[in-house]
Amino acid sequence: MDKEVRKIAKERMQGHCRVCPQCNGWACSGEVPGMGGIGSGASFRANVESLAKVKLAMSCLHGSVQPDTSTEILGIRLDIPGMAAPIGGVAFNMGDSSQNPVDEAAYADAIILGARNSGIIGCGGDGVGAVIPESAFAAIRKADGWGIPFIKPWEGDFLWNRLSAAASTGCPVIGMDVDAAGLVTLRLQGRPVSPKNPKELKEIAEFVHARGAKFMVKGIMTAIDANIAIDAGVDAIVVSNHGGRVLDGAPGGAEVLPGIAKAVGHRIPVLADGGVRSGTDVLKMLALGADAVLIGRPFSIAAIGGLTEGVMDYVRELKINLTSAMALTGCTRVSDISESILS
Repeated sequence: MDKEVRKIAKERMQGHCRVCPQCNGWACSGEVPGMGGIGSGASFRANVESLAKVKLAMSCLHGSVQPDTSTEILGIRLDIPGMAAPIGGVAFNMGDSSQNPVDEAAYADAIILGARNSGIIGCGGDGVGAVIPESAFAAIRKADGWGIPFIKPWEGDFLWNRLSAAASTGCPVIGMDVDAAGLVTLRLQGRPVSPKNPKELKEIAEFVHARGAKFMVKGIMTAIDANIAIDAGVDAIVVSNHGGRVLDGAPGGAEVLPGIAKAVGHRIPVLADGGVRSGTDVLKMLALGADAVLIGRPFSIAAIGGLTEGVMDYVRELKINLTSAMALTGCTRVSDISESILS
């Protein structure tokens, strides 16, 4: 990421994110709200550490000269197999207005439009009030529907109203971060969230499908939950522990991804997040079984520090790094990436 973008982001995010040289969760343990991990920060660190343990087998005796990094997920063509994860709440997660001139609307525009301009897709966040989702919805409309709004697992009519609002953006996919089900702060603010049983999940999937969109569920950490999601009609899952922000002591995404991917097979796409920082990290996740990745904190830093151009610059860096890593592991195209490139 551009040094100037990081410098500006660090100034704007004072008290909320240190923009560390290595974003690994050590300095920000327990800083939620903010950009840290919950409690001891162990779940955040597990994401980074589990991915760092994955090693690649370098191979230079092959014909993969200029790898093709493009792929397709749920009918969405991506220039690289990555998406900007759904993160919102600039005011309480990324900096106060006295230091940070980037508001929720500008942040959402940067993520959604920067991703579209870079040939990938960005996801919009959700929250108790109207400002977070409405900023995301407005940005997706500006992008002619090119974005994925994520809705939290709300209870009651609030859920259906917000899903309807998400569908009205013209988006191709609607997501739900079921890993937010334990956020008691939302209940204290008068908008409870809760886990969804198989019957409820099926009803939500049918509701989304009836409005012309596909349905993606984020927060799958076991093969059992993956099969429940498939049986309920979910179109794609994201292996995620919510960036280590909801359950202290959870394993990292890279630890559980291979088992989940094996259980799913090729029935639906499996995406994953957690500790992905570079194109090499993207390659590792795909080798572990993911079809694509979601990236969170780095995109937030890029958006706060450089707005749309910052996001585009970060995607360019990801693509350059991924192309190099694919060439050095003998992968001509994304479909060539498998566990065989792991050392």
